[in-house]
Amino acid sequence: MEVVLSSSRPLRADARRNRESLLAAAREAFLGGEADAGVEEIARRAGVAVGTLYRHFETREALVEEVYRQEVDELCAAPADLLDRHAPDEALRRFLLLLVEHAAVSKGMAVALESIMATDSPVFDDARTQMAHTLDRLLRAGAAAGTIRGDVGGRTMLRALGGVCGMRATDGWKDEAVRITAILFDGLRFGAPQQG
Repeated sequence: MEVVLSSSRPLRADARRNRESLLAAAREAFLGGEADAGVEEIARRAGVAVGTLYRHFETREALVEEVYRQEVDELCAAPADLLDRHAPDEALRRFLLLLVEHAAVSKGMAVALESIMATDSPVFDDARTQMAHTLDRLLRAGAAAGTIRGDVGGRTMLRALGGVCGMRATDGWKDEAVRITAILFDGLRFGAPQQG
């Protein structure tokens, strides 16, 4: 798929490489907890000039948004492979654990993301919608297989997990989040239609 700028022209190969290098450097910095990494440092790590960074991303916040979007896109692409390799209920269980892992990794990005929370950026609403649709797909597959109850939607599950992952500032939260996720998963199986 070709990367397109607002002018609707595909990026040249060298420009696309520069953009990918910038995103990789920013992702490594933000997810590694270097939330205050400046554009100069990110450009240096990507091996490009600061002007090149600003040609691709008008502001630092735009770069943060794009890194976060990539994270969410990768996360929401996982169910296709999970459903190919596992039964629907197991695919759902594994994806719920991926959501916990996403929250753990995103903890390193939290401070960087704070810079766009005060803006009117749709990035968080878009991410929640995308994750809810992904959960809907897995929940429907489990309900169709008769292994997951059919009266719970993706948005409800996302809210439940949001509460769990909201504890991430406390010590040992991830182990506890995994245990709570297992309880949620058991609840999804309770009330599933019994197979003859």
